[in-house]
This record gives sequence, C-alpha cells and structure tokens, in this order.
Amino acid sequence: MTQTAQDTRTLVFERNLPQPPEKVWRALTEAGLIEQWLMKNDFKATKGHKFQFRVETPYSLVVESEVLTATPHQELSYRWDSNGLESIVTWTLTPTAGGTHLRMEQSGFKADPSHDQFYEGAKYGWVGFLDGLERVAATVA
Repeated sequence: MTQTAQDTRTLVFERNLPQPPEKVWRALTEAGLIEQWLMKNDFKATKGHKFQFRVETPYSLVVESEVLTATPHQELSYRWDSNGLESIVTWTLTPTAGGTHLRMEQSGFKADPSHDQFYEGAKYGWVGFLDGLERVAATVA
C-alpha cells in the first residue's frame, strides 16, 4: 500500500541563527558535535551512509538511519526509523544577511492514532534538540 500526503503528517521547525551556513552545517554533520545536541551517533555526511543515533540512559533508544542527501551548507536529509516510525528528517540551510535560516522537517508520521505518540513526542523533542543545536553552532570555531 502506498501512502499519500493525506495519509501522513509532517513537522516543520524554522529558526534564524546568527552563524553562517558553514558553521551550522558542521553542527549538523560532525559526529562529535551532533552528540552534544542530539544523541550518540556514527554519522558521516555521505549519501548512502547507514548510521545510528543512540541513547542508553535513562532508557534505550536506537534510531536506524541512512543519509539520503548531503549537499554541503545547503541540505541534509536522512531516514529516521525507530520503534515502528519510518520517517525522513530534512535540514535546509539558507544564507541570510544575519547568518542562516534553518528549516527542519520530519515527514512520514501516519495520520492515525497509532502514530499520535510519535508525532507529539517529536514535536516536543525537536524543540529541545534545536535549542541544543543553536548552542552548539554558537561554539563552532
């Protein structure tokens, strides 16, 4: 069965950061920096690279992922598959006079009650993750 846009929901967050796209890109793509704002990982910004995001305490979570696009300083997307959720996270970086306009989209939440917890959890969780990303991007030399 093929899902249509009517069958899924998408989360979108947008922020304006004072750092240039090059610094924001580093915070999004360097494994050590990603760990500071998101989770432990074995990420590489190479299309087709399979990796995991991991949390070990207070609960165990593994997110199976694969890089779908990696256009330096412009766009990054990867699968985000965990506990029955199969979604796509896409980051878009647009240069601005004051830094970078950052857009994050997570798509693929089924529009049925079985995915309400995933959708609401992601909606809550990404706010904190994005706050952390902003803090880390501010420290990139």
